[in-house]
Amino acid sequence: MAIKMVLADPKTGKSYKIGLDAAKEKDMIGKSIGMEIDAGFIGLPGYKMKITGGTDKSGFVMKNDLPGPAKRKILGASGIGFSPKINGQRRRKFIRGSEISVDTAQVNAKIISYGDKSIGKLLGLEPEEEPVVEEAPVAEAPVAEAPVAEAPAAEAPAEE
Repeated sequence: MAIKMVLADPKTGKSYKIGLDAAKEKDMIGKSIGMEIDAGFIGLPGYKMKITGGTDKSGFVMKNDLPGPAKRKILGASGIGFSPKINGQRRRKFIRGSEISVDTAQVNAKIISYGDKSIGKLLGLEPEEEPVVEEAPVAEAPVAEAPVAEAPAAEAPAEE
């Protein structure tokens, strides 16, 4: 199963979903939440991104204060993975560690340093601007009008 990356652009407020193939996936495995990496391997030369989170194949969220890629059952009072409904409520929940592994299904990241071209152009979402070539105006030759033939009037049928 390939890892999907959701890349957020803080300047525009847009996010881009990028599918990673096997070669790009190998570059991501072993990285952890909070790391700042070069985004050139996903087709964004000159950009830097910061990993902010993710989920595994089962939908369990990654938490940045748990080391390693393993899934653990922790006692949570608040924060990522648990929202208490009652004041003081705690619950034991499964949480994935902060390291990206083969079990990771989605990685969330945000851009921290921008390159020369826009992200939309690099990902092929915006058309490339082609230089406008102005052509010399072509003089139109006068068109001779053909005479219009009048149609004979239809005769009304005689009444009896």
